[in-house]
Amino acid sequence: MPVTLHWFLPTNGDSRSDLSLGNAVGSAGSRVDTTGTSNRGNGSERAPSIEYLAQVAQAAESLGFDGALTPTSSWCEDAWLTTAALAQRTSTFRYLVAVRPGMTRPTYAAHMAATFQRITGNRLLLNVVVGGDDKEQRRYGDALGKDDRYARAGEVLHIMKALWTGGSVTFKGEHQWVEDAQIEAPPVVPEIYFGGSSPAALDVAAKYADVYLTWGEPPAAVEEKIARVRAAAAEEGRELRFGIRLHAIARDTADDAWNEADRLLSGLDQEQIEAAQLIQAASQSEGQRRMQALHGGRTDDLVVSPNLWAGVGLVRGGAGTALVGSHAEIADRIAEYHEIGIDEFILSGYPHLEEAYRFGEGVTPVLRERGLLAEPRAVVR
Repeated sequence: MPVTLHWFLPTNGDSRSDLSLGNAVGSAGSRVDTTGTSNRGNGSERAPSIEYLAQVAQAAESLGFDGALTPTSSWCEDAWLTTAALAQRTSTFRYLVAVRPGMTRPTYAAHMAATFQRITGNRLLLNVVVGGDDKEQRRYGDALGKDDRYARAGEVLHIMKALWTGGSVTFKGEHQWVEDAQIEAPPVVPEIYFGGSSPAALDVAAKYADVYLTWGEPPAAVEEKIARVRAAAAEEGRELRFGIRLHAIARDTADDAWNEADRLLSGLDQEQIEAAQLIQAASQSEGQRRMQALHGGRTDDLVVSPNLWAGVGLVRGGAGTALVGSHAEIADRIAEYHEIGIDEFILSGYPHLEEAYRFGEGVTPVLRERGLLAEPRAVVR
């Protein structure tokens, strides 16, 4: 299977220098100060207006990206509303929209997804975000612990998938129930993207995911994780595809790319790093723990695998690694991940508009020349 490329929509704002922007994983790495006040809009970043996000989406679409991940958190713009608006500014571009199980009743979430498919020509993908941080969950009035959140996610996905097949659905679980639930089924069922490194996460992924997502660990660690997920899915009689979430710093030469990484790192002060690391350490996410272990809070020796730099994770929760190098080197690393089973790459860079062009005009042609890139997708209406 060839490589599919996705980009990222910075619905928390964008910047040339701030690595913590665009965070979408609990309170880890958020731009929230000790008073609990959001720092968004402090003048050092680009506001996440529809006009700016449309520029990013249109650029990514023109450069051959299949779609874009849209994050979710209390400091990002709402993913559903934002992407519904952006879909009117693009033609074939798909939107990987975050859905938070339990925040919206499953019948209504399934209905929203079906409507999204009809009004956009089937350009919806769903990224299930269970939540790895009790503090953030309580902001939404959710008191469930981590394992219960995964159990609830499984029930929600069971109901949603049943509703998308048409007919009436009655279900009673530990966390969710519906009686004679019905919606107008979507013309194309949206695919489910699901991440998580804990046993509870792997169980839900094996049963309900179409694409399992991992953050950008070194290839050997990713390969081991893929093997575990693949085995769990096989026990359910299913096969999954696999995707990875990475940042990218692609330049004409390796020196130029590493100079840019150094520039981003030089913009961080120790107090900022220490504050972010304390927040990340409080996260219940196993994936976050694995990201944090790659750098250990240090500001040197951050290359954890060839062309894989852990500097982003010093201040940004969630995806904390970047592919750094020349266009050919980054294509080499993508080929390496593809060889071990990764088919979908969700990428980003600071700022997202300019870096979409750098990657799309530099790395994408190399992938295409090597026969690795998927053909542009036709919209099914």
